[in-house]
Amino acid sequence: MNIVFLGLPGTGKGTQAEELSRELNIPHIATGDIFRQAISRGTELGKKAKNYLDSGELVPDEVTCGMVKERLAEGDTKSGFILDGFPRNIAQAEALDKIMEELGKKLEKVIFFSAPEEVLTQRLSGRRVCSECGATYHIEFNPPSSEGICDRCGGKLIQREDDREETVIHRLKVNRDKTQQLVDYYDKQGKIVTINADKSLEQVRKQLKEAVVSQ
Repeated sequence: MNIVFLGLPGTGKGTQAEELSRELNIPHIATGDIFRQAISRGTELGKKAKNYLDSGELVPDEVTCGMVKERLAEGDTKSGFILDGFPRNIAQAEALDKIMEELGKKLEKVIFFSAPEEVLTQRLSGRRVCSECGATYHIEFNPPSSEGICDRCGGKLIQREDDREETVIHRLKVNRDKTQQLVDYYDKQGKIVTINADKSLEQVRKQLKEAVVSQ
């Protein structure tokens, strides 16, 4: 099954994608991973992307789409994939339609993880990361045993700049309209399935399983 996950930051789609990936035995393909893989392999598109990133510029859609096509053409996607973080805009969605056609594949479902923005702000701004080992915590939902100290290595927990409340609010605002445009785009194709992400991990997982098996 070929699936796209859509949702604002903080909806938990990455966590759910990893779980579903294991269950269905299909790859979870995150855009960031595609970039890192292409750059580490030194592919032509990877080199182009690195040049843009090193200069602080956004990677053009044509380069991003090229890397996505290369990844979706790999053998482990034969039984399906979960695409997370792409497309990010209508131009990329149209490009993905073309990529799928060229690869002889069909995008079957687009899962939209929906949650109120105030909930997402709380989730994201409460996140803390270990400065030593990178372990992730949340001051409310997954606090460490000792405040400010990593359970795993004893390192200091910090709040990343992009997790500060004012930054989170801005990130959500920037992503909101583009995400809704994508929802509308795929809804017209009859592929959208909306999941209430303002639930526990187990409840969201149950909704996701039902969405995937429904035809």
